[in-house]
Amino acid sequence: MVAHSRATMGAYTLRTLNAAQAIAVETDAAGTPLLVRRSSGGQTRTVVKVLDRWRIDDEWWRERPISRLYHVLLLENGTRLTVYHDLRAGSWHAQSDAGSWAR
Repeated sequence: MVAHSRATMGAYTLRTLNAAQAIAVETDAAGTPLLVRRSSGGQTRTVVKVLDRWRIDDEWWRERPISRLYHVLLLENGTRLTVYHDLRAGSWHAQSDAGSWAR
């Protein structure tokens, strides 16, 4: 049995899932990530290997279409990190599911 099944949920119970975090990325001439660092000044991590890469171009009909190049990276500390390069804004972001990648 569920208590208060019709109770309204307050804003305090809502949270964004897998929100992207701005990061700093150093790349080679081809655009492949070599180093990653949290934009807030965290520790720099070396990219050991790019495990996967794909591009998404979507919502072309909107005022702000999406054009991103995603990479799954293996970092020096053994962490797998999913990052994307926003090709329209030129910015880099890490998916928040990475948790402690920069520790």
